[in-house]
Amino acid sequence: MGSGGSRAAQVPDADSIRRETGFSQATLLRLYHRFRALDSNKKGYLSRVDLQQIGALAVNPLGDRIIDSFFPDGSLRVDFPDFARVLAHFRPVDDEDTGTRDPKEPEPLNSRMNKLRFAFQLYDLDRDGKISRHEMLQVLRLMVGVQVTEEQLESITDRTVQEADEDGDGAVSFLEFTKSCWEGLGLSWHFLKEAIYISWREDGSSRRSPFRCQGD
Repeated sequence: MGSGGSRAAQVPDADSIRRETGFSQATLLRLYHRFRALDSNKKGYLSRVDLQQIGALAVNPLGDRIIDSFFPDGSLRVDFPDFARVLAHFRPVDDEDTGTRDPKEPEPLNSRMNKLRFAFQLYDLDRDGKISRHEMLQVLRLMVGVQVTEEQLESITDRTVQEADEDGDGAVSFLEFTKSCWEGLGLSWHFLKEAIYISWREDGSSRRSPFRCQGD
């Protein structure tokens, strides 16, 4: 018991990060060791190059987009608290916590809505709050590679946008994205949800785990 507490003390602001992310003491410690291993030059932070060394991201079609999420607003480094916050989006949704959480408390980072926000920003490259047809096409092209023809990909993109675009502006807002994911509109949105698969375990090791629009 005391040994575990002393090990947790190695993690800066451990109690605060645990409250914010929901990670267990053991998981947070594993993530901290993972962070320090990636920080090969002992800088105290990670750069984009450091994260590019992670094998699971190197082979993931959305790897570059996921790495971008660690560096919002053009920042060039990520410290451990921010590293843990991003990874907290990958924790499974706890339905029991959802029913008992104090509404005055911040929404958990791994809530379904925050998972959707995270997924949305992987598509919204210019951060204008909408997924344009061009942005949708770029992501789907990354996901399918050469498995379909360009004509088929264009058709899938058009159907995906049209099914979600309620206001007819030719793009998908976050609200439209959310409704489409919850309601499971059509074959093309099923295809899109299959595209939101991200590789990462809480302990930093590799596996192909679902990061879906709906449920977990």
